[in-house]
Amino acid sequence: MYTATGTLDKQHYINKYSPLVKRIAHHMMARLPASVQVGDLMQAGLMGLLDAAARYEEEQGVQFETYASQRIRGAILDELRHNDWLPRGVRKSQRRVDAAISRLEHRLGRAPRETEIAVELELTLEDYQALLLEVQGHRIVHYEDMAGDGGGGDYLDRKMPADASDPLSMLTDARFKQALSRAVGQLPEREKLVMGMYYEQDLNLREIAEVLGVTESRICQLHSQAISRLRSKMREH
Repeated sequence: MYTATGTLDKQHYINKYSPLVKRIAHHMMARLPASVQVGDLMQAGLMGLLDAAARYEEEQGVQFETYASQRIRGAILDELRHNDWLPRGVRKSQRRVDAAISRLEHRLGRAPRETEIAVELELTLEDYQALLLEVQGHRIVHYEDMAGDGGGGDYLDRKMPADASDPLSMLTDARFKQALSRAVGQLPEREKLVMGMYYEQDLNLREIAEVLGVTESRICQLHSQAISRLRSKMREH
C-alpha cells in the first residue's frame, strides 16, 4: 500500500499487523515466568511494529510480516533483558533441575521420568511440577541470539547474515543444529509433541492443551521440562 506521494503507507501496516503483536506476545509467554504481564509484552511488541513500519523497504525482498515478526520479537526480548525479568532464586532453581536431569541421564542411560526427577530433587511430584511452572522462563532467546560477543546492538541486525559467511562458523552452526535435532528426537513422546506444536506449528499453550486434552499449566510444565532436558544434553555446545 502506498500514499498519494508514492511512499509506503506505514499506518496501513500498523493497522493490519497489530494482531500479529498480540499473537507473538502470547506465544512468547510460554518462556516467561508468571510475574510477566502479557500487556507489557504487547506494548514492547507494538514499538517493534512501529520500528518495522518505519524501516521497511519492499525492495529488500522480504515480506513485511516476516520482517515485522523479527522486529516485534526483538523489541520484546530487548525490553525483557533491560528489566532483568528473572529473579536470582528462579535461576538457582532452574540450575537444580538441569543438574538433576543430567545426573539421572548419566546414571540411567535414558531420559528420566518426572517421578524420578522429583525423587532426585527430594521433592514430591506436585512440588516438582510447581517448580517447573516457576522456572518456565529461564531461557527466552534462541541459540542464535546467544552466539556472538555479547556486545549488544540491534536485535535484527544481529540476526541478519553477513555478506561474507565464515566457513568455520557455518560448520559449527550446522553441527549445533544436528546435535539439537538429535536431542529433540530423544525427548519423551509427549514433550516432543509439545515442542513440535509450539516451535514448528506455532500453536500457543492454550491450543496445545486443547489438542492434547490437558490443562494449559500442564503444557507449561512439559515445555519447561523439555527445555531442561535439551539444555542438559546441549551443555557441551
